Amino acid sequence: MKHQQRGVSLTSILFVSVILVLGGILMVQVLPTLLEFQAVRKAANSASAGGTPGEVRTIFDKAAQINDIRSIAGKDLVVTRENDRTIVAYAYNREIPLFGPAFLVIKYKGDTK
Repeated sequence: MKHQQRGVSLTSILFVSVILVLGGILMVQVLPTLLEFQAVRKAANSASAGGTPGEVRTIFDKAAQINDIRSIAGKDLVVTRENDRTIVAYAYNREIPLFGPAFLVIKYKGDTK
């Protein structure tokens, strides 16, 4: 009588572990960009308290210096007024090198509406 084997093969364990390691490496590289985006959003919200576009950009640049924001500067912000409220819009791209000529491009965009 033949007994059927049960369990997980070594090949499947290696395959799953390689996928998990590659996913982990990717997440380790993406996580700092997500944290920076949160800092940009917070800085834009605090900068929207400024009255003029110059003040908004100055407030943003000071917050960017404190929070180590390097992807965007005050000069890149689009400042508009709607119903006596200052709206700050921003958009930027982050490139994460993967391997060789391959990059992961993440586009961040937001405003203070």
